[in-house]
Amino acid sequence: MSDVQGRTGLIVGVANKRSLAWAIAQRADAAGAQLVLTYQNERLKENLDELAATLSRPPLLLPCDVSRDEDIAALFDHLSGRSEGLDFLVHGAAFAPREALSAPFTQTSREAFRIALDVSAYSLIALARGAAPLMVTRGGGSIVTLSYLGSDRVFPNYNVMGVAKAALESSVRYLAADLGTQGIRVNTISAGPVKTLAASGISGFSGILQVYRDRAALKRNIDGSDVADTAMFLLGPASRGITGEVLYVDAGYRVMGM
Repeated sequence: MSDVQGRTGLIVGVANKRSLAWAIAQRADAAGAQLVLTYQNERLKENLDELAATLSRPPLLLPCDVSRDEDIAALFDHLSGRSEGLDFLVHGAAFAPREALSAPFTQTSREAFRIALDVSAYSLIALARGAAPLMVTRGGGSIVTLSYLGSDRVFPNYNVMGVAKAALESSVRYLAADLGTQGIRVNTISAGPVKTLAASGISGFSGILQVYRDRAALKRNIDGSDVADTAMFLLGPASRGITGEVLYVDAGYRVMGM
């Protein structure tokens, strides 16, 4: 089990109650962490307010559109004024225009490509850069992001998001090397398919779930609790010797040949 009692963590990417980032937030709160949660805009803040009210200790809610450098700077300026620093960061931000997921990959526009990689991959770099000084004050920290097997294999209607996740996983490795001397670890969880808001934009998603159930070693789909438990391990001291890694939480789907 992970020990995050009394630790402070920033979680980015809670869209609704089905978000993997929200599953992690719930587990971290139950384990005694003090949380900072971000929202992209006022419309999403209303939903986050309702979710935050269900946690055992009130989280700090702050605005942050990860595609805006000024928002990220304002977020960490605010957190820098807090004396306790930061122990962990969970990056769950990802987005691609819907048309880039439904059209053939060769039809991906330059703008859709830019948006997908900016929000889904570059944002990790920007957030890690802002979080690092706050983690150093605590003697180090842990950064965890969320990926998917579409980074390595072709899945129908995943398209440019697969390219973005490949960039994300590569960024994890370079960040791990860059921040390791400061005692900061960076890892990613490659989760199996889960019914989230992001998944709703992928045509044929129910078919992907069925294929996973049929072929995974454990003959089941995963859920948010599977991902949250792995995240707790990566965020806590039990994983202190692990960095730059992709941990697959997919009920053993990836390892199967057929």
